Amino acid sequence: MLKLKYLFDNSDLAEMILGNWEFDQESIDLFKYYRVSSNAIYPFQAQGKTQFLRFSPKAEKYRENILAELDFISYLRSEQYGVLEIVVSKNGEELVEVQTPWGEYFASVFKRVAGVQLNKTDLNDIIIFNHGKALGKLHQLSSEYKPINNKRWSYSDVLNWIHNILIDIPNETLALMETKLLQDYFDSIPITKNNFGLIHYDFEFDNVFFDEESQSCNVIDFDDAMYHWFVMDIEQALDSLQDCISAEMFQQKKQCFMDGYRTEYELSDDMMSLLPACRRFANLYGYVRILRSVEKRWENEPEWLVSLREKLIKAMKNKSSSFGMEI
Repeated sequence: MLKLKYLFDNSDLAEMILGNWEFDQESIDLFKYYRVSSNAIYPFQAQGKTQFLRFSPKAEKYRENILAELDFISYLRSEQYGVLEIVVSKNGEELVEVQTPWGEYFASVFKRVAGVQLNKTDLNDIIIFNHGKALGKLHQLSSEYKPINNKRWSYSDVLNWIHNILIDIPNETLALMETKLLQDYFDSIPITKNNFGLIHYDFEFDNVFFDEESQSCNVIDFDDAMYHWFVMDIEQALDSLQDCISAEMFQQKKQCFMDGYRTEYELSDDMMSLLPACRRFANLYGYVRILRSVEKRWENEPEWLVSLREKLIKAMKNKSSSFGMEI
C-alpha cells in the first residue's frame, strides 16, 4: 500500500492527470467514489462508458514493473483472456508520466470489465468453479509468456526489497529472520516452466468479476504481479475464499475451485506442499508494506487516520505471528 501521506482524496490532482485522456466533463462527479490503497483509483466516464483512472507517485513504483504489467495485460487480451482493457492517452501512451504541483506521478486508464465482483455474488458452485478455471487459464497462458520489452520483478526481488526496507528500521530482527528463511526455502525449490511464471498475486474476490451472460470471469488489478510459483496465486485465492465461506463449506468449495483450475492447468501434487510457505511470504510482504506505510507520524492526525493506523498495526501483529518459525 502507499504511504499514509498519499491516502487522501485529491480530486484536483486526479482531474489534472485525467486531462491526458478523453473524458466526459460531467462525469467528474463520479470522483466521489474514489479509493486509495496501492494506487489512487478514480472512476469517470468517456462517451458514457465507465473507466478508471489509476495513478501513484513515481517515488512509490518502479516504471519497468508498470510497463511489464501493461505488456502482460495486452498479451492476455490477445489470447482472448477475460481481462481489463487499457485505454491509451491523447498522445497514444498506455503509461503517462505527469509532473504536477503535488509531485511526479505514473498514470494509466482502464475500461470497466463486465460482470459483478465475486464477493457480491452468492458464490455458488458454478461461480467458484469458474473462478478456479480463470486462474488455471491465466497460469496456462503465463507458462507460455515470454516478455519482449519489460519484465516484472520476481519473488526474490521482492524479498530483497523487503530486506532493504527492514535493515534501516530498528527492532525488526524477527522480520529479517523471516526474510532469510523464505529466501533460503524458495531458493531450494526447482523452477520449471510448468510450476513457475508471472502470477497475478492478488487473485481475490474483489479483483475477479463473474459475467452471467458469458458464464466466465474477468480479472482486474495486476498491480502486484510478480514471477513466483503458480501455487502462490492458489494460496491467495483460497485464503480469500476462506474469508467469504463458512468453515463447514470451505473444503467443498475449495475442491470446486481446484476442479475448475484443473480443467485449464495441472500442477503436480508436490507443488501444493508450498502453500504454507506461500502464506508466510504473503504475510511478510503485507507486514512490510504496512510497516513502511505507517512508519511516519504527524501531529494532530485526523481521527480517521488514527483509526486506520490502529487497524493496520493490529493487522501487522497478526501477520507476524509465525515469523522466525521453521518452515
